[in-house]
Amino acid sequence: MADTSDTRTPAQIEADIKRRREMLAETLDEIGVRVHPKTIVGDAKAKVVSNIDHTLGRAYVGVNRAVSDVKAQFVDEEGAPRLERVVPVALVVVGLVGLLALGTRRRKG
Repeated sequence: MADTSDTRTPAQIEADIKRRREMLAETLDEIGVRVHPKTIVGDAKAKVVSNIDHTLGRAYVGVNRAVSDVKAQFVDEEGAPRLERVVPVALVVVGLVGLLALGTRRRKG
């Protein structure tokens, strides 16, 4: 059988009831905030932004690595240009620009 004797005074019982009501009110307020549409939308936006930031960070690292790899092909460890690689690429670029310029001139003329 359960012990039904309570040694608390009526004032203590009332204080306990008041404290529990306040705790319950706080809990209900928290639940209300969590299920509010603005909170749900805000949480969803934050998650999307976090995912975008993560994706952009990974993309930045990938692009940075690719740029470093390309740079390493045209610059030595001391930062000096590797002319044996720069000159042929420059000639190809100049040739392509020249061909594009000729093609544009022929269409207009």
